[in-house]
Amino acid sequence: MLDPNAALDRLDHAIARAKALGADAADAIYFGDMSSSVHVRLGELEDIGRSEAEEIGIRVFIGQRSANVSSSDLSAAALAAAAERAVAMAREAPEDRYAGLAPAERLTKGPWPALDIDDGADIPVEALRARALAAEDAARAVEGVSNSQGASASTGRAVYALATSHGFAGAYSGSSYGVSASIIAGSGDAMQRDFAYHSARHDADLETPEAVGRLAGERAVSRLSPAKLATGAMPVVFDPRVAGSLLGHFAGAISGSAITRGTSFLKDSLGQEIFPRGLSIVDDPLRVRGLRSRPFDGEGLPTARTLLVDGGHLTGWLLDSASARQLGSSPSGHASRGVSGPPGVSTSNLYMEAGTQSRSALIADIRRGLLVTELIGQGVNVVTGDYSRGAAGFLIEDGEITSAVAEITVAGNLKSMFLNLTPADDLVFRYAVNAPTLRIEGMTVAGA
Repeated sequence: MLDPNAALDRLDHAIARAKALGADAADAIYFGDMSSSVHVRLGELEDIGRSEAEEIGIRVFIGQRSANVSSSDLSAAALAAAAERAVAMAREAPEDRYAGLAPAERLTKGPWPALDIDDGADIPVEALRARALAAEDAARAVEGVSNSQGASASTGRAVYALATSHGFAGAYSGSSYGVSASIIAGSGDAMQRDFAYHSARHDADLETPEAVGRLAGERAVSRLSPAKLATGAMPVVFDPRVAGSLLGHFAGAISGSAITRGTSFLKDSLGQEIFPRGLSIVDDPLRVRGLRSRPFDGEGLPTARTLLVDGGHLTGWLLDSASARQLGSSPSGHASRGVSGPPGVSTSNLYMEAGTQSRSALIADIRRGLLVTELIGQGVNVVTGDYSRGAAGFLIEDGEITSAVAEITVAGNLKSMFLNLTPADDLVFRYAVNAPTLRIEGMTVAGA
């Protein structure tokens, strides 16, 4: 894997070759990563994995025609050949009046913000094995646990670099660490499975494998003897481990591609109150040690903390340069790019700000409701906002969390769900997308 400076040097050569062959403009990206992982099951080593990959993508423009070519061969000859193919393809491509590099005057010049996303540590395989074993041992020690699907520990590092023909060059690296366990409780037809995991940029921030394993075991045991639930309308409470999925649906609905195609249920909602008054949703690419922190976006534009929802009101779209041109707007700094295609958009460290009530206060007046801890399937229509997903969790009775429930479906419409949502005060930054416990009124719960 190349270091950031070496990666930029390769990109400069690729862009220079494309320009020499007749490209009016070009950009190139490098992505390299290496990772190690260990998986154990029932106290025995099952698998050791090691992967290394690197690739360069070249995008060229001839007028308003463009083409993308990628190569995993990073030699000078291979990159020159890739640039030649890209130029030849661009000459035959259809015109796209919105295509082009990001506005030159908007490019970020550095120095990059100190995000502290690479700790430089190198964890040996034997240490990863010890972590995986410790996680599984802690899970199997929980009373009621009967079997294990295994535990894993991993470490990795990645380098990302981007250069353009109109003045941008930037690169950064990031480290990652993880530990997980998947555990079975009960026996026969009454078995239940659950899991836990944690990931971090710095090894020092990773939860202990014992804590992760114990949580996985406790979750599995708590799901034993699930009850059936009759169909009806009731309050549904989303646990933080699944509440972030609602933010994912929100982000997809405000992406530039969905808005330009008119395929979003929020396409006419700019500036409107789509969440309860006072609620805010933030995307923060500059969070120190954040799982998706980045100093610049996939087109070389600066990134910044953004209020996507401010006091309940939708403030804007997630736009790359092409979708911004189509909408007569400006790119938002959310462009995201792979090596084999043009930019799209993505959020970074996305979260909903915490509310003012505790979790217990949030459910105290629920006579009969549902706490969702697992969601199954992808039953969301981003065009209409219709929402229907398989779920499992726990019954709420008279303000208390009681028996486990399974084989149910929760349904509603995201527009109504967003407006009838109340967050608790228990926001924790554990994932790349985070939300506190969320209560939503008037959802339909379909049981067996």
